[in-house]
Amino acid sequence: MKSSAASAGGDEVSEAEDKESYTVGWICALPLEMAAAELMLDEIYDDVQFEQDDGDHNSYTLGLMQGHRVVIACLPNGVYGTNPAATVAKDMLRTFKSIRFGLLVGIGGGAPSPGHDIRLGDIVVSKPTGTSGGVIQYDRGKKRKLEEFERTGSLNAPPTALLTALSSLQARHLRGASKTPGFLSEAVEKIQKASFRQKYTYQGKSNDRLFRTEYEHVNVDSSCNDCDGCDNSQTVERIDRDDAHPVVHYGNIASANQVVKDSKTRDRLSKELGVICFEMEAAGLMQEFPCLVIRGICDYSDSHKNKKWQDYAAATAAAYAKDLLSRVLPSNVKKEKLIAVGK
Repeated sequence: MKSSAASAGGDEVSEAEDKESYTVGWICALPLEMAAAELMLDEIYDDVQFEQDDGDHNSYTLGLMQGHRVVIACLPNGVYGTNPAATVAKDMLRTFKSIRFGLLVGIGGGAPSPGHDIRLGDIVVSKPTGTSGGVIQYDRGKKRKLEEFERTGSLNAPPTALLTALSSLQARHLRGASKTPGFLSEAVEKIQKASFRQKYTYQGKSNDRLFRTEYEHVNVDSSCNDCDGCDNSQTVERIDRDDAHPVVHYGNIASANQVVKDSKTRDRLSKELGVICFEMEAAGLMQEFPCLVIRGICDYSDSHKNKKWQDYAAATAAAYAKDLLSRVLPSNVKKEKLIAVGK
C-alpha cells in the first residue's frame, strides 16, 4: 500500500487533491472502525491538502480503494447515535460535493435465530425486504400496547449502483468465491506489531458463546469477558462450521439511539420487526445520505456483551465493503445522482 499520494507522482497528487474526484463517502462511529477502514485502503493520501468548507467540522482520511476515491470520516469521540451521524454526513457533503453514495461500516449486535445462524465476526448487510429499505428505526415507532412497536414508515433503500453490486457479490459468495477473507488477511499483514495483528484475527470458537435467552450475565457490574461465572451449560448448541471465515447475512437492520443489551428485548424486536442486527447510527443517514449499512457482529445484543470481538468485527465489515467496491464500476458510480444537490 502506498502511504501517500506523493509517492504516486505529480499527476496522482493533483488528482488526489481534486475534491470532485471523490465519489464514495465512508462513515464510522468509532475510532476502531475507522482504523479498520484505513487498513483496507489500497492507497492512503496522507499528504493531500484540500480546502475544507467552513461549516465542515469533520476530520478525514482520504484514499483509493478498488479504483474508487474514498472519503472516510468518524463521529466525534464519545458521541453516538442517529443525529451525530447525520451531522457528520451533512458536513462531509459540504466539502465533497461529488459523493454519489455512502457506506456506513462498523460493528453491531447480532440477533441470532433458528433462521439466521449469526455468529461473532459474521457480517450483516442492509438489504431491502418487503416494505423496508433495509433499515428500520424502531424507537420512533408508535407503541400499540406494552412491549410492542408499530413501524410508522421505512427508510430509503440504498442507491441502484450498490444494490446491483450487492446482487453480483452475493452470487459470487454463494459459489464460494468471496474475496472478503483475502482482503482481511492482506490488511492484517500490513500491521507490524504482533499484538495489534491479534486483535484483527478470529477470536476463537471458545470465545463465541451464545447463551439462552432466559439466562442473564451473572455479574451485571462486569463484562462477560472479565467473568468466568457464567454457566456454559446455558449456551445454545450450534453446529461447527467448516472454517472460521465470516458468513454474510442480508436483511433488515434495526437502528435507534439506544443500545440493546437484553436478550428478551432482542428476540422480541427481531420477531416483530424482522431484523437481524442492532446498531445506533443508520437511521440518521438513510433519508439524506443514500448508503449501504455493513455491520460486523461483535456481540449478541444481550447482557453478555464484551469488547473482545470489536476490532475483528470492524475488520470483517470493512473487508466486505472493499469486496463490494470491487464489484462496483467507477463509471456506474458517476451515473448516480449527486447527494449534495439531491438531483
